[in-house]
Amino acid sequence: MIGAVATTPGPAADVVRITDLAEPPPPGPGEVRVRLAASTVNPSDLVTVSGAYGSRTAFPFVPGFEGVGVVTAAGPGVRGGMVGRRVLPIGSAGNWQEARNLSADWCVAVPDDIADRDACFAYINPLTAVAMVDRHITGGTRAVVVDAAASTIAGHLAELLRLRGIAPVGLVRGSGTGAVADPSAWAAVLDAEDPDAPARLREALGGPTADVVFDCVGGPGGVHLTKVLRPGGVLVHYGLLSGVPLPAACFAGDRGTRVEMFRLRDLVHSGRTPLADLFRPVFGHLRQGRLRTRLGGSHRLGDLEAVLGSPGRGGAKPLITFP
Repeated sequence: MIGAVATTPGPAADVVRITDLAEPPPPGPGEVRVRLAASTVNPSDLVTVSGAYGSRTAFPFVPGFEGVGVVTAAGPGVRGGMVGRRVLPIGSAGNWQEARNLSADWCVAVPDDIADRDACFAYINPLTAVAMVDRHITGGTRAVVVDAAASTIAGHLAELLRLRGIAPVGLVRGSGTGAVADPSAWAAVLDAEDPDAPARLREALGGPTADVVFDCVGGPGGVHLTKVLRPGGVLVHYGLLSGVPLPAACFAGDRGTRVEMFRLRDLVHSGRTPLADLFRPVFGHLRQGRLRTRLGGSHRLGDLEAVLGSPGRGGAKPLITFP
């Protein structure tokens, strides 16, 4: 079979190579074999390949945190009925290959009415968006700012906020309102690099402060985002697209504001909530046509190297299909 292997830490386009791999051995106790049908490329994949998580990443390895496939074999101790079931194999990288073994406990059953095209993208962005909104948006929340508004997950956040009667203010960088998936979901979309952005942001909020800011960019811009928080407001930091951490000033909390770090890994690995329960609302939204991901084309696994060299635009994600 073939797979994509990150040989050393670095930019994915430079270090990921399609290669021949041995078929997985028979599944061990508690394990299943999943034959992948589709996968995709997420920022989390690229960050991991870059070597940012060196303490828990050993090279070479097969990347790919998202995917959907069918269980084709089960090892001793696996409950009956797993073979033939469509699942999301999550919890670790490894989905950029035709087949893989993993613990049956890390396989999330996909409902029959959810197509592969949607199931493939159900994990990282939709689950993160649902969990953050449930955790941080209350009945008293009125004003919300979402950074990187053109990203897929920002679109998901806007959809979920609209269900709660909130139109957020979005921030983009140079690309304008046309880059967001649904301009009608936003109170305004502003260019964060505009010199007048601070004044325009306050105007768009209808006042000087925001209750919640969702930030996946980090960097020095985080200082301004904490300044627009109301006393007691929260900046939810869940990504680092800039590659630069939030400055220490963001954590000062002079007016009772706070920064809370959200890590999807912590949520799914804590074991406090069964995986099936975590994904149930995500599948419910997908059935209603929400939290869908814009496709940046469909590509065969063998073409993944070329895909990595041509990043998607406007939050679109490539669908990687398998033989």
